[in-house]
Amino acid sequence: MVMPPRTPTTSSMRILELDALRGLAVVGIVWMNVYVFALPFQAYVNPSVWGWETPIDRWVWTASFVFVEDKFRTLFAILFGAGCLILVERAEAEGDSRVWRAHFARMAVLFMIGIAHSVLLASNDVLRAYAVAGLAIPVLASLSHRALFAIAIGLVVVHVGGGMVAFGTALIDFYAGRTGSAIFLSAQRQFGGDPGALEYAIRLGQEGFGERVLRRIDGIPSQLRLLAASIPINLAAMALGMALWKCGLLKGEWRTFQLQRLAAICAVLAIPALLGLSFWTVSSEFASPVAALSALILSTPFDTLLGLSYAALAMAFFGPGGAVSERLAKIGRLSLTNYLMTSLVLAAIFASWGMGLFGQVSRAEAFTLGFVPTILMALWSPWWLARLGQGPAERLWRWTSARLS
Repeated sequence: MVMPPRTPTTSSMRILELDALRGLAVVGIVWMNVYVFALPFQAYVNPSVWGWETPIDRWVWTASFVFVEDKFRTLFAILFGAGCLILVERAEAEGDSRVWRAHFARMAVLFMIGIAHSVLLASNDVLRAYAVAGLAIPVLASLSHRALFAIAIGLVVVHVGGGMVAFGTALIDFYAGRTGSAIFLSAQRQFGGDPGALEYAIRLGQEGFGERVLRRIDGIPSQLRLLAASIPINLAAMALGMALWKCGLLKGEWRTFQLQRLAAICAVLAIPALLGLSFWTVSSEFASPVAALSALILSTPFDTLLGLSYAALAMAFFGPGGAVSERLAKIGRLSLTNYLMTSLVLAAIFASWGMGLFGQVSRAEAFTLGFVPTILMALWSPWWLARLGQGPAERLWRWTSARLS
């Protein structure tokens, strides 16, 4: 049976599937951000450092590595790129001569929101990286979807190549048995179980609010240098999102069987590769260069493919009238507010100025506690939208950007 085409939707209208997909991305990000708040920083990519004691901890890590880690961050960036293009197209259709001035103002305000978020709450804030990478969107906006797909692939290659240069020597030293080399020891401090580095990470997790703010303000210059390394992969996802909008996938113009086929192809390519990387990591006994390369570099192409698979599935199956779709769409309409609020909730659970559970839970327990902000988002978002409309962070972003432009 031939499926009828999905109803085209103009960029000036809200697309429920797109809002629901954005809500799914925000929820998925919580499932990894919880480890940033709950465990020493080395444990994010190396579970043997903390939370590898029980079978359920191991299953949680494996499932997170294959299906969650960086997939939803990629999805969030895909939607960010598409969202920027939607705003640009809408402004051009209305004859606004200040299209790009308004865009740069939005990126500047988002960057400042990200700086505040990183200093006060979340060390792994993504808003700063999106704002910096978003400065390149004017160069990409006029390109065809095919050109944007090619650029996305090229930027992923750049990210993987740069990562191999950064971590390759440490990997060679590990397999050559040179575990006393300076570069291997550096990797061990960042991604392994070096006792001194682990003790330092625990102290960071237990520091007071004032200590954290002062330390993070002092560290802003070094954080900005790290942002530069994230530009290729974030811009790749944004270019992919722009391409998916231009080719009609994110507009709801693709037929359901086309979306299902794309999702299946991407999943078949990605999941075996990610399972292979997880096996390599475990079989190396979580050697720090292997854990870092697998999680941060080599998984990237497959994270992108699985993120694309999730996007296609969401556009195929989310739709008006579905309880899950409607609820996720409400979360997605407040995506910036909810992203910031989840950090506040996680800080309240794990930080010393909250319940102080940092370092007191296993990986599986941390994952379970991640459902707390998820449930709160599901309750908060419909209530706010019904009474006040646009979220407070979205309102602040829009109002401040308008004043600057």
